[in-house]
Amino acid sequence: MSVDVKYTAHGFATGGRAGAGASDDGRIAVTLSVPKELGGDSGPGTNPEQMFAIGYSACFLGALKFVAGKESVKLPETTKVSAAIGIGPRADGGGFGITAALTISAPEVERARLEDLVQKAHIVCPYSNAITKTVDVQLTVA
Repeated sequence: MSVDVKYTAHGFATGGRAGAGASDDGRIAVTLSVPKELGGDSGPGTNPEQMFAIGYSACFLGALKFVAGKESVKLPETTKVSAAIGIGPRADGGGFGITAALTISAPEVERARLEDLVQKAHIVCPYSNAITKTVDVQLTVA
């Protein structure tokens, strides 16, 4: 698939899951810690799954706003997308995989209308597009 790139983000990590990461422009600098569930000490830092959950939530909400705007639907300021990103060994024993579940709430938007917009946003969202063939994304309208 060809993409007309408008922006490219740059970041780096050192030390793996128990290291550090930052964006090249200095806007983000994080300490990384391994959760106890993955054999770590659950230190004070974040982890890749938490960062993915925040990024996916923000990206999906942007896609939802985009499709709502195209259909002249006003989303309330309280519209929220929450992501649950899981990680664990793949069933084939070949490494690790992730799971993704998004919960979308938009008070004041009729449920059937929101469900339709969510399905359309799932097609538009670049994060959804990137993982659609490898991760079964669960979408729930709250």
